[in-house]
Amino acid sequence: MTRPLIGTSWKMNLTPSQATLWFESAIPGLTGLHDRDLFVLPPFPSIPAARAALQDTAIAWGAQDVHPDDSGAHTGDVSAAMLADLGCRIVEVGHSERRRDHREGDRLIAAKITAIRRWGMRPLLCVGEPTRRPLDAAIHVVQRELRGALGALPVNELDQVIVAYEPVWAIGVGAQAAPLDHIETMHAAIRAWLDRRGAAATPVLYGGSVDPENAGPIARLQHVDGLFVGRSALDPAAFVRIASVAVGERRGT
Repeated sequence: MTRPLIGTSWKMNLTPSQATLWFESAIPGLTGLHDRDLFVLPPFPSIPAARAALQDTAIAWGAQDVHPDDSGAHTGDVSAAMLADLGCRIVEVGHSERRRDHREGDRLIAAKITAIRRWGMRPLLCVGEPTRRPLDAAIHVVQRELRGALGALPVNELDQVIVAYEPVWAIGVGAQAAPLDHIETMHAAIRAWLDRRGAAATPVLYGGSVDPENAGPIARLQHVDGLFVGRSALDPAAFVRIASVAVGERRGT
């Protein structure tokens, strides 16, 4: 990992019309950031707006979920084939809200990751402990989620995955980002788990109440490879500020 990776998932926000306005505002401030990689994951209906706005830029677009099957009687679901046809390059899976609201477990998440890779896209796997707890206990939870979702993947496939560490207690209105020492320790533990499997190129992002004020200190931590931004990014000016932060030395440079 030699280039920072910074992106956003809008969750269930911004209609296609609003997304078009977001891109018109944000793109001028993002296109000059040549030393990092950027991505945006809008809701399904706004993916065509993302494609129209971003197809002539280096900014990737993607989706927030996928069904593990390529087609079939799955009313209301969206397949990896459909997302690939829309030019998506990154697909998010395993977010704590999906685990909570849709009862998604590791087996389903692993099947979704297989489908994403089958269609040549990069899975972005979210992991994180649900409540504040001692570091050893938090590491145990996160490593269990990593094993459940990624344990069966070969090394060459692991290198195509993005991991986002998002402590659930640091997500949502009124929450605050995890302390820097907590983030660094958790990222180091995730990196160690990946390294033991030979996955040296898998980026590990931090997500959880990232904002323009804390983005720089978090991004400069040794084991943080980038940022995954939620509600702050709904303001395009705020996302430009976050995406533009000074970052630290990358591993491998």
